[in-house]
Amino acid sequence: MFETIRYEVKDGVAWIRLNRPDKLNAFIAKMNHEIKDAIEESSIHNDVRCIVITGEGRAFCSGQDLSEVDESMDHGQVLREHYGPMMLEMMKCEKPIIAAVNGVAAGAGFSLALACDFRIASEKSSFLNAFVHVGLIPDSGNLYYLTRLVGKAKAAELSILGEKIPADQAMQMGLVTKVVSADALQSEVEQFALRLAKMPTKAIGLIKRHLQFADELSFESYLEKEADGQRAAGRTADHREGVHAFLEKRKPTFTGR
Repeated sequence: MFETIRYEVKDGVAWIRLNRPDKLNAFIAKMNHEIKDAIEESSIHNDVRCIVITGEGRAFCSGQDLSEVDESMDHGQVLREHYGPMMLEMMKCEKPIIAAVNGVAAGAGFSLALACDFRIASEKSSFLNAFVHVGLIPDSGNLYYLTRLVGKAKAAELSILGEKIPADQAMQMGLVTKVVSADALQSEVEQFALRLAKMPTKAIGLIKRHLQFADELSFESYLEKEADGQRAAGRTADHREGVHAFLEKRKPTFTGR
């Protein structure tokens, strides 16, 4: 089905593995579109309740494959046709997305990790806003997410200086959720993903949506959206199960419905 990624669903978790290890999982147009399609596929299937994105080999993603860049390229059009649709699909996805950062996440690879809801990083991983080194601005939604995570001053520093950020430093900045040993990354991500896959999926989707509203709306408008969202959450089977479990003094069994 896919050529540049590996896609599988196991125990309610969709695994998207970037599969160009000989190129440090650098993006080509086909990979952009296959990631978009895999996210879309995961979004519409009820058996998928969490998504993990990671890289094969020693890198997460090194960004754009520069061997495909030439002087005649319209970089804006490349973003509109290839990167933008991928990032919008991730933004629209109402299921939790984890970046399992197994190595370097540079350029648009850094943007890909930033667009995920959680980032669990190997101690050997690093992050690099590499765009400035080739005379470009951070793209693929990079500054949209980065400023929200670390603030404008730190985002400017990371983007203009373009210095490598080791995993432990990324943790101190609030860029990652957790740093683990390289050997433990797979098992740690599996456990975290399974935890999310057993949670009330529709409520998580509504939380993700309302985090966006919180950035975009006035407080009065947000309260209206909040009321609408809580009405929707209150009608889910998982809400009923949560209340019953509380009253019966037992752990809830959520189904994502």
